[in-house]
Amino acid sequence: MPWCPGTRQEKRIALRRIHRLFNLALEMIHEDPELAQRYVEIARRIAMRAQVRLPRQYRRLVCRHCKGFIVPGVNCRVRLQPRREPHVVITCLRCGGHMRIPLKPKKEGKLRRRRST
Repeated sequence: MPWCPGTRQEKRIALRRIHRLFNLALEMIHEDPELAQRYVEIARRIAMRAQVRLPRQYRRLVCRHCKGFIVPGVNCRVRLQPRREPHVVITCLRCGGHMRIPLKPKKEGKLRRRRST
C-alpha cells in the first residue's frame, strides 16, 4: 500500500506529537516562556501539515489574535460574564485580544420532557 499524506496513521502520529508538545509547553511556561511558545508553534505547524484540528483543550491555550501560548494566571486573564448569555472572556496579556467562550445552559433531560407531556 503506497504512502499518501492524510492517512489515519499519519494523523494519529501527528496528534500524539501535538499532545506531547503541548504538555512540554505547559511544563516549560514558568522556566522558559520563549521555548514554550516555540513548542506551540511547532505543534500548530504539525497540525496544519497533517490537516488535523487541534483538540479543543489545546485550541483554548492559543490566542486567536497573536497565536501566542496563553496560560491562565501566567499571561492571560480569565473572567466570567453572567450578562445576557453567560460566557467566559479570556484576555491575552501579550496583545490585549479577547476571546469569548459561551457557557451553555443546562438542558432538561429528554426523560423529563416526555413525562411532563
